[in-house]
Amino acid sequence: MDYRKFKYEQDRKAKAARKNQAKVEVKEMKFRPKIDVGDFTTKKNHVMRFLKKGARVKITIMFRGREMAHPEQGRMVLDRLADELRPYATVESAPKMEGRNMHMLVAPIKGAFDEKAVEDDAETEKEN
Repeated sequence: MDYRKFKYEQDRKAKAARKNQAKVEVKEMKFRPKIDVGDFTTKKNHVMRFLKKGARVKITIMFRGREMAHPEQGRMVLDRLADELRPYATVESAPKMEGRNMHMLVAPIKGAFDEKAVEDDAETEKEN
């Protein structure tokens, strides 16, 4: 086997490996520290939709002006969201402050969005 044929085979294998490689998508959802219940629920549902599609979600709390003096409010929002997403997602990176923003990364749990699991959760929601 000459070098050109060897090189050709290597390139084909590398191309096939890249083709079969799964690309992990990271979506972002932005919250504010003083978010109200209705807005929180809507944004949580958007995060759930992203997780259901298999994407990891970066959750950002944006602080403005005097809100910077109370980072614990943003931390409470992130903790509440993490608690409500617990059956569906795991927290990959804990909340951390970066400039004027606080970030947290969540990833979906495999099998959490199976048809049976989703139906069971819907039934428990109706009962409550």
